[in-house]
Amino acid sequence: MIKLLGLLVIAVGFAFRANTLLVVMAAGILTGLLSGMSLQQVLEQFGKLFIENRYMTLPVILIAPVIGLLESHGLRERAETLIRRAQGATAGRVLMIYCLVRQISIALGVNIGGHAGAVRSIVAPMAEGAARAQHGPLPEKTTQAIRAHAAAAENVGNFFGEDIFIAVGAVLLMKGFFDAQHIEVSVWALALWGIPTALVAAVVMLWRSRVLDRRIAREVAADAVRSEAEARP
Repeated sequence: MIKLLGLLVIAVGFAFRANTLLVVMAAGILTGLLSGMSLQQVLEQFGKLFIENRYMTLPVILIAPVIGLLESHGLRERAETLIRRAQGATAGRVLMIYCLVRQISIALGVNIGGHAGAVRSIVAPMAEGAARAQHGPLPEKTTQAIRAHAAAAENVGNFFGEDIFIAVGAVLLMKGFFDAQHIEVSVWALALWGIPTALVAAVVMLWRSRVLDRRIAREVAADAVRSEAEARP
């Protein structure tokens, strides 16, 4: 059980919002040392796994300058302008639609979206644009809340949708764990039982989206009252 201290390091590091890469590396080193490996062996494993998975990490590294170039040419502004023209669009509805699209697409094995590729450059600006079109200028804390919910929509759609696809890493990891414990479970069964969880996550996200729209209206109204009070002599 002492080998599980690495999980405690991750939990504590994330709770204190420490650097994610450093937290994961520290947890990995601690787990390796507690498992009887030397520091050199642990570092060799880091290098070996990086080389083996370089084709998975390379697209993530390459997409950053591409998105930066698109943003410098007005991608965020174009996305916000586009959603302003949509009738009946709200921040919550934009995020809910994206979450469902993300969940369904990745459940079918089509990995579209992502924080860098979609949320920062397209989804969050569209949600902010919808809120501004409906309520006018937004307080800074409201803008930050919309961006946080946009990131949550990505996480919910990705995490709970991928468990339905049999070839995704999470399902294969669970399959490998059960095989190591000599428990016969097919990947189809794992994917099947991921559907109820994905449906519950979608319902919770729908509720959160409605709450977000009400929160935006409440905070904008409160900010307008405060500004009016400050403007009085």
